[in-house]
Amino acid sequence: MSVDQTDLAPGYAVSRMIRGGWQLAGGHGPIDRERAIDDMFAFMDHGVTTFDCADIYTGVEDMYGDFRRRLADRRGEEAARTFKVHTKFVPDRDMLQRIDKPYVTGIIDRSLQRLATERLDLVQFHWWDYAVPGAIETGRMLVELWRAGKIALLAGTNFDTAHSRALLDAGVPIVSMQVQYSLLDARPENGLTDLCAERGMRLLCYGTLAGGFLSEAWLGKAEPTDLTNRSLIKYKFVIDDFGGWALFQELLATVQAIARKHDVSIAAIATRWVLDRSGVAAVIVGSRYAHHLDSALGMFKVALDADDRAAIDAVLARRRGPRGDTYALERDREGPHGRIMKYNLNKV
Repeated sequence: MSVDQTDLAPGYAVSRMIRGGWQLAGGHGPIDRERAIDDMFAFMDHGVTTFDCADIYTGVEDMYGDFRRRLADRRGEEAARTFKVHTKFVPDRDMLQRIDKPYVTGIIDRSLQRLATERLDLVQFHWWDYAVPGAIETGRMLVELWRAGKIALLAGTNFDTAHSRALLDAGVPIVSMQVQYSLLDARPENGLTDLCAERGMRLLCYGTLAGGFLSEAWLGKAEPTDLTNRSLIKYKFVIDDFGGWALFQELLATVQAIARKHDVSIAAIATRWVLDRSGVAAVIVGSRYAHHLDSALGMFKVALDADDRAAIDAVLARRRGPRGDTYALERDREGPHGRIMKYNLNKV
């Protein structure tokens, strides 16, 4: 089965399933680097031509750069040109007040070197603290590098509606915004999807499986009280905001029934639901290796019908949250979502 494609910008197509790189970073357990790189061929073979990473994902840009070289060696330069990498520019929170053009250029040049390319396909800009001025000015520095040919497309990650609009109004041509979006977390619908419709921006969505909670593995299980995995802790907070464990279990049971009807997994239904939302270009599916690839591809085998949507909507009608705009909870350093964030990972 091949993955659907969509145009993120004129002349720039992405696969609607993007292979995420967060789980390949060093902080998420031991990685068999050779296996991970070899498994990237399996994603490409199924039409997953777009890969996501970040300057702060330790070792992942280098890994993708190595894969690019191997892809060219084994299958030729034309095949290598179909391989698209979306990286990020995430300045440290402690650096926000001191950012200048050399700092920005240094990080972009480092990504170019790591990714073994002369031009970055898409750079997604993040800003930790709106109270610190400089986001617009930094965005304009990236525009200068875009005009210089170091970056093909500019985008954002985790900006809320007002600040996304401010970037666009300031002439920063962001084509997409990477956001958390799932059956459990529909905060992009609190303004950002309307902005997408108005300005032609698209959404690239992570967290669509809530760190694995939206799967058969958690159906019928007791509420966990001793989580140590930071990703699971993060998404358990989302479940709490959504309406608690009982409502989450009701949602899982509902989605499982729909999955059985279509002979796919819970994950396939959960990601299909996000893919069908307004403004969504693609979902980012994180994986260390390719062993769950067939299950993930199930999203392209299914079309949700009116009964499926009605069953899901009946559960979602009773959710309590999460409330607010995109990434607002994570920006509150005193709240549970913000307290587990790591803010200074981009050492130059």
